[in-house]
Amino acid sequence: MTIYLIRHGKTEANEKRLYCGSTDLPLSEAGRAELQQRHYDIKNVRFLTSGMKRTEQTLRALFGNVPYEVDVRFREVDFGVFEMHSYEDLKDRPDYQQWLSGDNESNIPPQGESGRQMWQRVQEALYEICEDTVIITHGGVISAIMQHLFPRENKSRYEWQPKNGCGYVITEGQYRLLP
Repeated sequence: MTIYLIRHGKTEANEKRLYCGSTDLPLSEAGRAELQQRHYDIKNVRFLTSGMKRTEQTLRALFGNVPYEVDVRFREVDFGVFEMHSYEDLKDRPDYQQWLSGDNESNIPPQGESGRQMWQRVQEALYEICEDTVIITHGGVISAIMQHLFPRENKSRYEWQPKNGCGYVITEGQYRLLP
């Protein structure tokens, strides 16, 4: 079985370096233009998205009008009250500093979810996949999957995060980058 993990194209939040998980943003103009430069020749697979505008628009830009399914468990972590704010906006808030300190997997932003909570729902969805599948999802989701499937690499989630429109191919316990 082969799983393709592709991060959605660039959004305004990516361009402005804002925390964006649960906000349903479309692709930016630059994001749409960048995806037009990519071509993945992937056929005879199941297509999944997280159901967010940015993932569905990415699917259409890369693969055209293919049938697909939505699994909301592949959505990005919910940043709660930090959603759609930058580090600069938040850096002086005590609740933000508390969230950043300590165990990044366990800390929960106010009204949001932890990395561990996100991983639990993603893991459940991932292990239900039993056929070749392209998943158009989010950077945090891809990073969590890669970190858990390839722990010997000893990389943090941030090191695993692919560029927008890029990702990984996972086959038989091995991976390679999708350009």
